[in-house]
Amino acid sequence: MDFNSLVQQAQRLTNEVQNTEDIPRMERTLPQVLLAAQELHSRVTQSEMGSQDAQAHIMLGSKGIDLPKITQKLETLSSRKTFEPLEPIADTDIQSFLRNEKENAILSVIEEVHKEVSCPEGIPGEDSNGISWLFQTYKSAQKQKWDHIVSDWREEKVKLMNALIGSSQGWIEIQKGPEQTILNETSLTGRSCLSSQEMAYAKEVLEYNRLVIEGVLRPNLVQKFALVAEEFNDAKITEMWEIIKYMVNVMPAPRNQDPLRQRSQSGQLVQQAKKYLEHRYKVYMSTVVSEHLREAQLGGVPNTFNLVSAFVRLKFGDVDNLNYIGLQDGRIDGKPIWPMVFYCLRCGDIQAALKCLEFIGPGHEDVIQVLEEKFRKPEQRISSKLEQQIKMQYKRQIRNATDPFKRVVYCIVGSCDIHEQHQDIAKTSDDFLWIQLSLIQMEAEANQEILTYSGLQTMILEQYGEKHFNANDQPHLYFQVLALTGQFEVAIEFLSRFERFRPHAVHIALALSELGMLGGSRDVRQPLLSVDAEDPPPLRRLNLARLVMLYVKKFEITDPAEAIQYFFFLRNLLDSDGRNLFLLSVTDLAIECGEYDLIFGKIQVNGIRSRGLIDQFESVQVDPKAACQMVADELVKKGIFENAIKMFDLAENHEQVLNYTSILLSQVVSQPSKRGSLRERIQIATRDIKDRYDIDEVKCDPKTVSTFVILYDLLKFFDEYHEKKYQLALETLARINLVFPDILLATMDILHSQYRSIKGKGVQTPFSPSMTGESALARLREQAKALTSMGATIPYRMPGDTNNKLVQTEILMH
Repeated sequence: MDFNSLVQQAQRLTNEVQNTEDIPRMERTLPQVLLAAQELHSRVTQSEMGSQDAQAHIMLGSKGIDLPKITQKLETLSSRKTFEPLEPIADTDIQSFLRNEKENAILSVIEEVHKEVSCPEGIPGEDSNGISWLFQTYKSAQKQKWDHIVSDWREEKVKLMNALIGSSQGWIEIQKGPEQTILNETSLTGRSCLSSQEMAYAKEVLEYNRLVIEGVLRPNLVQKFALVAEEFNDAKITEMWEIIKYMVNVMPAPRNQDPLRQRSQSGQLVQQAKKYLEHRYKVYMSTVVSEHLREAQLGGVPNTFNLVSAFVRLKFGDVDNLNYIGLQDGRIDGKPIWPMVFYCLRCGDIQAALKCLEFIGPGHEDVIQVLEEKFRKPEQRISSKLEQQIKMQYKRQIRNATDPFKRVVYCIVGSCDIHEQHQDIAKTSDDFLWIQLSLIQMEAEANQEILTYSGLQTMILEQYGEKHFNANDQPHLYFQVLALTGQFEVAIEFLSRFERFRPHAVHIALALSELGMLGGSRDVRQPLLSVDAEDPPPLRRLNLARLVMLYVKKFEITDPAEAIQYFFFLRNLLDSDGRNLFLLSVTDLAIECGEYDLIFGKIQVNGIRSRGLIDQFESVQVDPKAACQMVADELVKKGIFENAIKMFDLAENHEQVLNYTSILLSQVVSQPSKRGSLRERIQIATRDIKDRYDIDEVKCDPKTVSTFVILYDLLKFFDEYHEKKYQLALETLARINLVFPDILLATMDILHSQYRSIKGKGVQTPFSPSMTGESALARLREQAKALTSMGATIPYRMPGDTNNKLVQTEILMH
């Protein structure tokens, strides 16, 4: 339809309206139309739809959009579903699962942000800048919250681990030896699992054990291992061994006395720890002074006083007003007095400290007297009267002094104020530990608060613990504070958790054990670190056997000779059944690696056992035969009879050799001999035993001997049978006088073979030459009938198909 047609149709409709009388015609001017529209607009704005909805109707209606219909459609939609978690995906659909998780995470963040940005009027959040500000604030608050939660959990975890008695059970990381396969069996032959450091230690262990076996004077194993450690060029390792060297330089305790009890009652370890820290600080001061030699202007005799003087000059410089930094009581050649006194004591030189105090004025005579007594009698405690005077003076005057060096000197000299940390001076762990060791008193009067050795140990182990010393990142530091406070067992267990330090921890334990200074577990079944109720707290006991076995586990397969040397350190320990732990470990090693000939030797052609690794320990009450017997017994428990026979033979236990050889023979005697089979191996072993043993004179139960002889003859019979030497087999069978299913079947097969041979032309009968062929065949049929009848008389002792085979073979002979 074109435009002209539309115009004509419109005119026609107009004429029809004009001619209609029913509907009145109304004409309005433009102002009237505008007024009517305004009235309509005012009525609409007062309706339920509201002014905004009306404006939306007017705007969208002008574009031809029906707003009420759209509203109905929108109401049918659920906007809530848009931000709900997506439907779960099956676990096997990995890609969909990951996509679902990602989308859920995004939607949860969007929903959380929408919640947070819903702010009242007047608060930023109604524009993009406000939303960004709130979002950043929310992220910051969330991060701080989680950081705080993680920190709390870490603190609680450390507290729990420090409180656990047997915390070490799951910490040791055991490395297995390489597992050889068909592909790499050749390439791994002869490869050792020992690192260069472990091999260096193992050589020293071998040499030490050789001296022990020879019965000569034992060397100090700590000194030996320390020399080995110097070759590693690792300052931390060298420092650890240096600490142990200082700590073991004490009067040895009696062998029959418990090391832990002796340790808690002696002050020697405290003095040795102080000596180490003093020597180390003196070396540090010398290094500092040497680096600034020109500034320090060190001169005169290189003694402690001159060294401290130069160090203090470097530390404090040219300070004109000492009161400005709190130092008191004047100078010594331009240097403050109390720092000089403290650093002389820190270097362990009491005489140098007394020399410094000569320059001080009156009022400190008690301190001088105490130092003089300690210089003359360092091992004895000062008089209680003098000690009380020092403490009284400290409470009245010195405690509130501004000079921190003066306060710490009084605390050290008189064991005052044991709770003061002296943080102005104790900047390092060494300083803190030295001050605490200086405050220790082994004895105390009633109602007197002192710092005891066990109190310091508890402070280090339980109050501070691993977290305080950042032990995971600085294991050498935590080991140091534990070792210097006499907690060797905890220090070794902690160090053994780290692969890098594990070899050193094991050899420190071995060295201390040989010196009788290691608190070992009372039961080898206990965890690596344990608490004994009879020990003074907080001391622990170390299970040396478990530590050595875990260490050796790494290389025992590839290096059994070295493994045995480490097991030798367990020779004085017994397991719960009273068995020697050295022999038991060697037994497990032999079964694990299978190197029986290497460890125990083998029987030679002349019948004498060759020497194995075990024989080198024979002079220290180690019986190689007993070791062989233990291995054999364990192999029997595991059902490995073939190797057990070899070990019983090495132990000269002929009874068990014949017994288990008979057991194996009875299972394979009737089988044909195949190359490499169990039957062939047992056959060789049986013949070797028969040749070497004097059966008539061997010291065994007669029944065991007779059983072995019968099975040996049966072995010969079946060998002849499978080799088709039928006549020899029958002759052998005639001597045995024994019947069982395999013999019946073999005999019947022999008779049938002879029957077929006789039926052939020109074949001689197996009987007398005068017997004709037909007579021989009849004789064979009679013998076959006898075998069938015998089998039928004992049906309940025969396998189900034996009689059938016998009957079928007999039928073939008719």
